[in-house]
Amino acid sequence: MLDEKTIGIVQSTAPVLKEHSKEIGRRFYTLLFEKAPDLYNIFNQTNQKRGLQQEALGYAVYAAGEHITNLDAIKPVIERISQKHRAIGIKAEQYPVVGETLLQAVKDVLGDAATDEIIEAWGKAYGYIADAFIDLEKKLYEETEQQTGGWRGYRDFYVDKKVKESEDVTSFYLKPKDQDVIATYKPGQYLTIKAEIPGEKYTHIRHYSLSEAPVKDYYRISVKREDQNTPEGIVSNYLHEQIQTGDSLSFSAPAGDFVLDNSSTPIVLISGGIGITPVLSMLNAVVSEQPNRQVTFIHAALNSQYHPFKDHVKQLENNHSNLKSLVCYEAPTTEDKQRGDFDKEGYIDMDFLKSNVSTKDSDFYLCGSLPFMDAIIRALKDWEIPTEHIHYESFSPVAILGEE
Repeated sequence: MLDEKTIGIVQSTAPVLKEHSKEIGRRFYTLLFEKAPDLYNIFNQTNQKRGLQQEALGYAVYAAGEHITNLDAIKPVIERISQKHRAIGIKAEQYPVVGETLLQAVKDVLGDAATDEIIEAWGKAYGYIADAFIDLEKKLYEETEQQTGGWRGYRDFYVDKKVKESEDVTSFYLKPKDQDVIATYKPGQYLTIKAEIPGEKYTHIRHYSLSEAPVKDYYRISVKREDQNTPEGIVSNYLHEQIQTGDSLSFSAPAGDFVLDNSSTPIVLISGGIGITPVLSMLNAVVSEQPNRQVTFIHAALNSQYHPFKDHVKQLENNHSNLKSLVCYEAPTTEDKQRGDFDKEGYIDMDFLKSNVSTKDSDFYLCGSLPFMDAIIRALKDWEIPTEHIHYESFSPVAILGEE
């Protein structure tokens, strides 16, 4: 345990680190890649260029310092980061260089304000926090490897089938090249790909939600094709345009803390755009394993051309009386309006939720872009939905902020 003096210094200076969190994050990654350029193969360079990882790191440092005597208060943050670390292969021996670099970044940004006493206190705090991560990640590695069909590191899969789901989403059905059994997963979890792309200096790592309920012999990911002229589009365009049936790809075992519980509580699944993938996995699992559980499924898309799995969800609704499916289109096409096969033009708001969710005593599972998530969470809180009933995943490292 940390001594009282160290705790006092860390907690009193945590607000200062929060104020300078973005600068500390930027300086940290600059120094880290100078010391260990091989880490370019691990960290998502797209999020680096967008500044998202820097922002997430800075906030995580502040939050850990603020709650240094009660890390359970930020347990969701720790669990989410640890799941990501296990998925991309972070090792215990990498923590010391991260700690050294972090302290140097703090000193570089704060200058003389970062006294030796403050740096020493934060060094002790980092060691304490790092041990918590290392212990949790060790357990995750062991559990993942020891489960039936589990593995450590990356495993080769081949594309058994490639299916276009909408104008910009394609599904990839993956089977193991070694033809051995594969690990099951919890609805809502993701696979992590290590992509070796021709012409790229470093490997690219991405997380893609599993879009199907757990099955025995394959995984399915459904990938949105991003703009090929932006950093975000490097891997998605590689998959859409270059990877064909029979080609090989490397993945780590399923991971993630955004998972569906198996209670009988009514659930509301809300997605925006490609955020449909993890909640679709949840939906498929519920109708198969808990057919009597009440489910409301709400999806927001630009229009029908950008609405993957539309027919599949509608068929499920027709076959399951406990499922209610709703669609919001931001800009419906003329054909959409003529068919009338959507429920609201515009955005999901509190009035729409109140009109279509049968009971507030539901668990809400949300996934989409950050603006989408912010809007939905605000609407739910305005409706006085308890925080513990709101579960979410956002495809961004800033999602660890947890500041709804």
